[in-house]
Amino acid sequence: MGRRRGPALYGRIKKNAEFKKMFARGKKCFSPALLVLYMPAEKMRLGVCVSKKHGKSVKRNRIKRLLREAFRKVCPAMLRPCAVLLIPKEAQQYTLAAFERGLFAALRREGLVDGKGAKDVAPPAKDGV
Repeated sequence: MGRRRGPALYGRIKKNAEFKKMFARGKKCFSPALLVLYMPAEKMRLGVCVSKKHGKSVKRNRIKRLLREAFRKVCPAMLRPCAVLLIPKEAQQYTLAAFERGLFAALRREGLVDGKGAKDVAPPAKDGV
């Protein structure tokens, strides 16, 4: 089974109605690696949306794991609870560092994370990506 090490940092968005609500009412912010939809919530929640244009199921599942891990690292730095929906952009290669940088930068621009609070987040790339 899974190796959970304590209480969960966030809940999951799973129902179709919740996804539709996020698409209809959520605020959008962008980064080179992904699109982030968010809205205020009572507790921290995460949804991941990876379409078939990203590849076959093995690749899509890997992208979802990378997105959840990137959010897990950024989550402690968030200033207030939000429901967040992550949608990756198409790319040749998907990396955890790119998702972390993109998510942190997008949320910082929106004022949702403290710039000093995320020590585990990958530093900005020197090549601009």
